[in-house]
Amino acid sequence: MINGVTMKINVDDYIINALKEDITSEDVTTNAVMREARMGKADLICKQDGIICGLDVFKRVFELLDSESVFETLLCDGDEVKKGQLMGTVYGDIRVLLSGERTALNYLQRMSGIATLTHDMVEELKGYKTKLLDTRKTTPNMRPFEKHAVKVGGGTNHRYNLSDGVLIKDNHIGAAGSITKAVQMAKEYAPFVRKIEVEVETLEQLKEAVEAGADIIMLDNMDNDTMKQAVALVAGKAETECSGNVTKERLKEIAEIGVDYVSCGALTHSAPIMDISLKNLEPIE
Repeated sequence: MINGVTMKINVDDYIINALKEDITSEDVTTNAVMREARMGKADLICKQDGIICGLDVFKRVFELLDSESVFETLLCDGDEVKKGQLMGTVYGDIRVLLSGERTALNYLQRMSGIATLTHDMVEELKGYKTKLLDTRKTTPNMRPFEKHAVKVGGGTNHRYNLSDGVLIKDNHIGAAGSITKAVQMAKEYAPFVRKIEVEVETLEQLKEAVEAGADIIMLDNMDNDTMKQAVALVAGKAETECSGNVTKERLKEIAEIGVDYVSCGALTHSAPIMDISLKNLEPIE
């Protein structure tokens, strides 16, 4: 659940901008067919199996349009839902229900799709020490929602943004001159509480990263045999993360190699939405 304080401080502005994107001056259709305020209700119905996520965001859309809007549901983020299930009912001014419907559903469908994909992939890792991570490959202006959905699905968040941790990649290494120099400069510059992660593509780079004192080694696009050698060479001197071409089908064989983490950009950039509808809108007295 995204708590109230977090919602107001970090999320409301995103939702308001999404509403502004959809309503630049007015909702012409709604204003044409509903000239005056009238209370109504509509049912939130799931149209496929999955993991629900984004209920608080769905609710908040209507509250920002009208503080008297009410969303009633017995579900919580992370619950499993089934096709045809009634998930809740939203009450309010019919004009608000009509104008907020698409924005509210866009968030709920997107977040539920990510949570569902993440859940399915985490299931593949049961019994292994390997944890599933997301990446920064998120939809612009959707990162708070998409990162939250990964957690709800059972995954673990990698760094939130560029201010959140040191991750030295190939172009950083090129800019610094070597892995050793890049790690050294990171240790001098970054606060001591920050871990330093280095992306490597070869075993030679890996050896240099370990000797330089990297806390985490990202094994980028390595085949399984090379990855096995890499884990053996690290020998617990640093944590290891597998990255690149990670699919659900590969997860178990990657976990069997013994890496600590596996990161997957597809969790946020390729998750299909969950099919959810707001139906049966009707006036109430």
